[in-house]
Amino acid sequence: MTKNAVRFLVEPGKRSKLGERDPRDEKAFTDRAAADAQSIKDGEAIDGLQDRLYAEGKRALLVILQGTDTAGKDGTIKHVFKETGSLGIVVTAFKRPSEEELAHDFLWRAHIAAPRRGFIGIFNRSHYEDVLIGRVRQLAPKDAIEARYDQINSFEKILSENGTKILKFMLHVSKKEQGERLQQRLDEPKSRWKFNPADLDDRKLWDEYQSAYELMLDKCSTAWAPWHVIPSDRKWARNAAIAAIVRDTLEEMNPQYPKPSWDPKSFVIK
Repeated sequence: MTKNAVRFLVEPGKRSKLGERDPRDEKAFTDRAAADAQSIKDGEAIDGLQDRLYAEGKRALLVILQGTDTAGKDGTIKHVFKETGSLGIVVTAFKRPSEEELAHDFLWRAHIAAPRRGFIGIFNRSHYEDVLIGRVRQLAPKDAIEARYDQINSFEKILSENGTKILKFMLHVSKKEQGERLQQRLDEPKSRWKFNPADLDDRKLWDEYQSAYELMLDKCSTAWAPWHVIPSDRKWARNAAIAAIVRDTLEEMNPQYPKPSWDPKSFVIK
């Protein structure tokens, strides 16, 4: 476990106590200039580590981002991975399931999107939608929803045992901050395309969603794929936290450039 991850970790087997976690948590990062500067350094380091991961071609990293509307999933990807080259990184945005996806088990599309060896895969939303919106909106029978937690844990264990390191981030934003961000989308002409009137319907179910998130964290923070609750009311602090954890994780993985089976000195370029 990396030093930056411990503060935000949902310890496997223990209650997440989401309501006691501060979406601002100003003690985590007190100096924005220093945090921004460190984020840039972390981003540059992630780029170099990703290059080694791609060259090694033996393992993968899966980054899962979950959060309510406006929590900052897109912004996190943009800022944390802005230094990372496009080769070897794949972002999958999970939206409403297609007819074909609905004809399979709920994990089918997640398994297809899981990163191949050598890649960093990023899930913008994920298979956890099926125990969040699925639970709140009652899109499946209650017993089917309950069974999905263990099925998700088993699926992620399969990935882990086959060389995929999993990082899961719940972007924890307050209802007040969400309201301000939704209003900003309405006020700013260039941002209005992001506004979806349906988001207001989900906002009315705020408490129900928070309960669903807490249950998800309690049931699906495992030794092989633990959850991290990232305070997200301050965007720059959110980015700094996730960049640090991603960097630390890749450094722990320590991917290596493969050694050639031939002697470089045997060749002369003319």
